[in-house]
Amino acid sequence: MSDTKTVEQPPPAPEQEPSVPRDRGGMLAYLIGHQSGVVIVVALVISLLVGAALIRYQGVSPWFAYETLIREALVYDGAFTRTLQKTAPLVLTGLAVVLPLRVGLFNIGGQGQFATGAIFGAWAAYVAGGAGFAGAVLGMLVGIVCGAAVGVLVGVLKAWRGVHEVISTIMLNYIVAGITFWLVVGPLQAESSKTSGIPQTEAIPEAARVGSVAGIPIGFLVALALAVLCWWMLSRTTMGFRLNTVGANKSAAGYAGISIRTTIVLVMAMGAGLAGLGGALEAEGTLHRFEPAIVGTLGFDGITIALLARANPLATIPAAFLVGILRTGAAGLQFNTGIAPEIVDVLLAIILLMVSIPVLGKWLFRSRADKVSVASTSWGS
Repeated sequence: MSDTKTVEQPPPAPEQEPSVPRDRGGMLAYLIGHQSGVVIVVALVISLLVGAALIRYQGVSPWFAYETLIREALVYDGAFTRTLQKTAPLVLTGLAVVLPLRVGLFNIGGQGQFATGAIFGAWAAYVAGGAGFAGAVLGMLVGIVCGAAVGVLVGVLKAWRGVHEVISTIMLNYIVAGITFWLVVGPLQAESSKTSGIPQTEAIPEAARVGSVAGIPIGFLVALALAVLCWWMLSRTTMGFRLNTVGANKSAAGYAGISIRTTIVLVMAMGAGLAGLGGALEAEGTLHRFEPAIVGTLGFDGITIALLARANPLATIPAAFLVGILRTGAAGLQFNTGIAPEIVDVLLAIILLMVSIPVLGKWLFRSRADKVSVASTSWGS
């Protein structure tokens, strides 16, 4: 019997996993995934380009104008402090819009809520001026309560009577403006105002004014803390969960046992109270009294800030700082270049227009927008 050699078979090759095609979207895919932020950047760029064209039309170099704006707001002596002082009420009026947005409500009554907190906060700080800084704290608390009272009225009308909050807040802006003007030329008018003809309340004693710490306004620190607190409340607490749930789906929230009416009144009171605090801080820390002109556009600027921040409380800080830079540097821009300060209003209006148009994102990414999960750009997100 012949010997046969056994030929060893080579071990089977390991099975290779099917190759997964790589996502070659690259930068475009990244931009689509961060579409919400891209829309904001594009809005800022467009507004700056339009502003540059208007500035050049007036015979001034856009580069020089923007450089002057930054210097007036951040570089010159005391400029940074003034910008932070302007940023404080802007953060608070931005939060006054952000919180209702999380519940699907659009609070455009920041003007009236701000004015209410400003006049009654200034009056309380004046009356309690002998108590020192405790008088300033009292003025802040009164500002919160009086601003919140306006918000409660809006919330009750919305929750129990179905009155749309946009209508009621617009109407209340005019009503509050009339009441505060009557107060400042009547019961709360300063003696000096009767001779000067400028409607204003008595000056708040120096001890009850809101000052600064190491060049940083106390009002800014308060606004910073409240922005962080609102973010923590919305993302880490049961109350925040309830607010977000109502904003996401009112029917599901009601089925889960969350009181929709109570939530509406609560969130409007919270937002309006923050706007009222902003008014009190502006009266106690900037003018040291109340004048009708103290409100300016601070309440409406809060809408721009909230939309820039995409209803994120933390993002209201840089958004408000940007608006604060523009507002603070506007006067110096006019003085150094002759450009009307209304150019700042044009810039902010364009920014607001761009960030509030959800179609802008689809226009930017129209070829692939339907293949990705797009970040929400609605007011109620």
